[in-house]
Amino acid sequence: MASLFRRRGADLEQDQVAELDEPVPAEPVRRSRAYTPKKGEATPKRTSAAARRAEPPAANRKEALRRARTRQREEREEARRKMMSGDEAFLLPRDRGPIRRLARDVVDSRHNAATFFFIGLFVVLLGTSRGFPAFVRIGANTLFLVLFAATLVDTLLLVRRIKLLARERHPNESQGTRGLYFYVIMRTISFRRMRVPKPQVNVGDKI
Repeated sequence: MASLFRRRGADLEQDQVAELDEPVPAEPVRRSRAYTPKKGEATPKRTSAAARRAEPPAANRKEALRRARTRQREEREEARRKMMSGDEAFLLPRDRGPIRRLARDVVDSRHNAATFFFIGLFVVLLGTSRGFPAFVRIGANTLFLVLFAATLVDTLLLVRRIKLLARERHPNESQGTRGLYFYVIMRTISFRRMRVPKPQVNVGDKI
């Protein structure tokens, strides 16, 4: 009888251990269904579903080439538009960086002597013609020297001001400092409407 009770006790312990060792079934993971918008409905990441509607396949090779040329032309126009507006991602390497942007803003916010240099140069060329008297030719040559000196001094002061502002606002920035004088003078001698990128400030704005 004692061995029988011991056997039942051992069996009960084994049953309890077996119940503890049984893996507890995990709760089913509820997966959220992917958001599938209806046809023509805007998604959270797409503001306009109609903006990216797929074009029907081209009927022939000529049509495919025409579409490719049209797409390339639109991409070039978009890139040029963004470059002219000063978008950093579309600028030429010479125009990139906060220092070059600062230089453009300073140049575009004022009247520069170099801009009038080329206007006066036509007067000088006209006045130095042999058909004019000697005093007119002398005056034209004097005007040329005055314009050249004014352009040189004004550009030197302008570059000095840009460098001071750059050290004050961008002390840890070095990109764009090399060749800054040439960059500034090339922008100042250009007429305002012909500058690339387009001026983002008005004349007289405080920079």
